[in-house]
Amino acid sequence: MGLEMEAVAAAAPAAAREQGVEIYPLSRYYFGAKDAAAAPRGLETAADRALRLKANFAANGLRTSVHGVLLVELFDHPHVLLLQVRNSSFVLPGGRLRPGEEDVQGLKRKLSSKLSVLDDGEADAEEEEDDWQVGECIGMWWRSEFEAIPFPYMPPSFRAPKECIKLFLIRLPVSRQFVVPRNMKLLAVPLSQIHNNAQVYGPVISGIPNLLSKFSLNVISD
Repeated sequence: MGLEMEAVAAAAPAAAREQGVEIYPLSRYYFGAKDAAAAPRGLETAADRALRLKANFAANGLRTSVHGVLLVELFDHPHVLLLQVRNSSFVLPGGRLRPGEEDVQGLKRKLSSKLSVLDDGEADAEEEEDDWQVGECIGMWWRSEFEAIPFPYMPPSFRAPKECIKLFLIRLPVSRQFVVPRNMKLLAVPLSQIHNNAQVYGPVISGIPNLLSKFSLNVISD
């Protein structure tokens, strides 16, 4: 028993180190802008959107969305990078997978289209996709209907969920460039501000601090 306990105790620090996340200063990253992608559905009504989502569900089944959690340091505190759309709603970088597309492949494509010089079509280039270090999936949410509030688990009443939302931890390098469409803003928001603040950021984003609690955040300041 004593040897077993010693082995467990020795393994614990190693496991903790494996869960460590390096967070680098915001000042080490460079930010630019690019033309906003064309929005063919910009004038889409709520009714039209509902019909489109129902048609997509009938054709392809469950809708899967993947998003990245990118962390930076500012004022000795971890911040998460969020996209602000039209100076109102906040979203994580990412988006919907194509039919048959793998999670990591689709997330790299979406990160490149939202945060690099490439557009969505050009982001299929493997050289650019491989530039993103996609870590583990840290959380999943489910929607019972297309516009319903997502749940962080699958309730028994969900007979045919319409959407699965997955969050992946993105391990950023020491420095890189972010290029964002002009109709969006990339903001660094402190974890303390989004924690339990679903009224402003929604249930998915406001739950990120809880999901990160299992990691050892190594905040590196200049």
